[in-house]
Amino acid sequence: MRITFLGIGLMGDPMVRRLLAAGHAVTVWNRTFAKAQALADAGALPVAKLDDALRDASIVISMLENGPIVAQVMQDALPSLAPQALWVDMSSTQQAEAQAFHALLRGQGHRFVDAPVSGGVGGAAAGTLAIMAGGSVDDFEQLLPIFSAMGRPTLVGPAGSGQVAKLCNQLIVGATINIVAEAMLLAQAAGADPAAMRTAIRGGFAESKILDVHGQRMLERNFVAGGKVATQVKDQRNILAAAAAAGVVLPVTALVTERFEALAEQLPQADHSAALLGLEGLNPGLRVGSGADRI
Repeated sequence: MRITFLGIGLMGDPMVRRLLAAGHAVTVWNRTFAKAQALADAGALPVAKLDDALRDASIVISMLENGPIVAQVMQDALPSLAPQALWVDMSSTQQAEAQAFHALLRGQGHRFVDAPVSGGVGGAAAGTLAIMAGGSVDDFEQLLPIFSAMGRPTLVGPAGSGQVAKLCNQLIVGATINIVAEAMLLAQAAGADPAAMRTAIRGGFAESKILDVHGQRMLERNFVAGGKVATQVKDQRNILAAAAAAGVVLPVTALVTERFEALAEQLPQADHSAALLGLEGLNPGLRVGSGADRI
């Protein structure tokens, strides 16, 4: 069973490496061919043309920037897809987009699972991604050996449900990053050591992966992108779109979205922990730590 993987970016590269390490045969394609070629030494088969990459592939995995790009690549790919091909979109898109992809592929005799991930580049490299899948039970079970090479998969419902779970994840991540930034700045301004404060509260109810990873980033003032501000803005807007479609008002998420949108005007490519920089901008003269910013 040959896998074709479309999209070799920050996440796609380590995800493919995990698949190869697990013994899967993987063909890789990227619009910038050099990124696909970089995986040849790891055992992947880089292919420059999309139609050639799709030939005889029973499983197609896409990890692309956003829903419109997934839609364009999917339209371009349709004539070359093998009968009953199973397309797994691991990108982060809107729920409505995932449902539209499902309808399009099903109408052409193919199958679809949306399976966005959480865990960042580090989780992709370690094979510990949280994988949230939406699709049929049979398709999910067929994909288990593939998903398990990359992380911990969970079937959360029918097509489109994976994207809902990812949006819930990003809702919590985006809000918590901003709250951790506020805690860091409050500790600094009130005379406490932010690093010692973080150590003191760990193990209590405030403990989280965000406090661990992004709290450390803020202390080190390391804002080199793992997850980009621009990507978080996209996710925040998708959350609000899903909420509107479901008839739900999310006032805290709306405020968090505004904060990331303001930050994106200046630092779209910075890590989303740069929320601290946006907060410091609202508090002139206050700054966590004394180190130089890395962006």
